[in-house]
Amino acid sequence: MSIQKGDFIKVSYTGKTADDGHVFDTTDEDVAKANKIYNEKGKYGGDVVIVGAGHTVAGLDEDLIGKDVGYKGSVTIPPEKAFGHRNPELIESIQITKFKERPKVGMMVEIDGRPCMVIRVIGRMAQVDFNRFLAGQTVAYDYEIKEKIEDIEGKVKGLLSLYIGKDFSIQINNETATVEIEPELTYNQRWLMSKRQIAREIINNTDIKEILYVERYNKDALEPKNTGE
Repeated sequence: MSIQKGDFIKVSYTGKTADDGHVFDTTDEDVAKANKIYNEKGKYGGDVVIVGAGHTVAGLDEDLIGKDVGYKGSVTIPPEKAFGHRNPELIESIQITKFKERPKVGMMVEIDGRPCMVIRVIGRMAQVDFNRFLAGQTVAYDYEIKEKIEDIEGKVKGLLSLYIGKDFSIQINNETATVEIEPELTYNQRWLMSKRQIAREIINNTDIKEILYVERYNKDALEPKNTGE
């Protein structure tokens, strides 16, 4: 049966700019290393996504529909269905005193809580771009639909891994999913920002009606960490 909106699938992909083939994202560890974008804390091998839920750029999300498991192909995506068009009003000049260190062209920084890239430095001023990364560019994705996830546990684990990049211990009991949380994760900003969204997507797209996040502490977890300082 072909892939439809709402299906949970595992997909591997490599994203690159259409004009020069620059690889900016991939689920393939070897490709990441070859293109110097490897993240040792990242997970490779493919992502579990809900088709049509916005877990990928719109153009790729739409291209998945109607394909079969095992499909391999490519899609070229215009800016409006990728990372959006560039807005010249999002390019601003900032005094270099606002930076923690002297700005350099290409440096990624945060100004008043907003991420941006330094695109020009002249004297005491720096020009920064608040547009999304790759805004205004046509991109291409090579992708493979590796499997369709049917079981509830696989769906829950897949979404947790997509958002947090970690494996979790979970238990399914009737319509309740219990997710065991490592104590240190309670200080993780990514987790704090995502846990409600993860619960919402699980409940809205599966038969699960309740999510329990459980923190488990033992002697090892409560021991002070040796920072080496």
